[in-house]
Amino acid sequence: MSTDPALSPLQAFSAAAAAIVANAAPGLVAVHSHRSRASGFVWRPGLIVTSDESLAEEGEITVTTPGGQVAQAALVGRDPTTDLALLRIEAKDIAPLTLSAAGPGAGEIAVVVGSHAGHPVAALGVAALVGPAWRSMRGGEIAARIELDVRLRRSSEGGLALDAAGHAFGMAVFGPRRRVLVIPSATIERVATRLESHGRIARGYLGLGLQTVRLASGGVGAMVMSVDAAGPGAAAGVRQGDVIAAWNGQPIRGVQAIVRALGPASVGSIVAMSVQRGGEPVEASVTIAERPEA
Repeated sequence: MSTDPALSPLQAFSAAAAAIVANAAPGLVAVHSHRSRASGFVWRPGLIVTSDESLAEEGEITVTTPGGQVAQAALVGRDPTTDLALLRIEAKDIAPLTLSAAGPGAGEIAVVVGSHAGHPVAALGVAALVGPAWRSMRGGEIAARIELDVRLRRSSEGGLALDAAGHAFGMAVFGPRRRVLVIPSATIERVATRLESHGRIARGYLGLGLQTVRLASGGVGAMVMSVDAAGPGAAAGVRQGDVIAAWNGQPIRGVQAIVRALGPASVGSIVAMSVQRGGEPVEASVTIAERPEA
């Protein structure tokens, strides 16, 4: 950042923003899978963190480094619940970017830096909302709720979110209605470390196909549409056509509420489910298993 007293405040601000982008750019890559283009950053030597949702389900993955070289990438693992994927590349000469545990306050400046064909792409905005830990719609545990008021290109998803001091506090992704959310550094470190060592994040499994239905009482339930004969639901006596009305004594709010409850910590726990079967109440005690790999 220039300290030339001849610079106007706006010029000084512009120079500071440009310096933030320039400092982050060497650790950012462009990610290409099938017809999808996104961004990623070097988390550890040879390891790239990017947005899971931006990756194709299968097929070749390549990354373009800051020098414009295209390299093949191998998928180490992915966690749809936190929208995080980990890739491995042979090139280990790109210095990893340091993630900061601290984040911005509401109203503070935020810069998102992505990569397009190896060139930095920047977006400027503010932290519109900063809140406590929350669960994603898929049940992922996110360390903090951070929403940015920023216009983000699709190819910048998976890029870094940085504060006014240039500290990277997370990865920018698209939420519902293209709202820009940040996966915080603490979540990235936890999930990426697990993906590096195990290739996946454990998820709870009931072995039940569910559909949200309205109850005669006016509440909401989850009808069992299918049952995995080898799953924990079947072992507990749950049948096709049953309607789950309560979970550990609490009325459910639909299938998504159950999905959110099946996080990594749920594996091995015992859930008391109140079920309606042919209009009669039935209690089922289900031991949640780990979801099998696809």
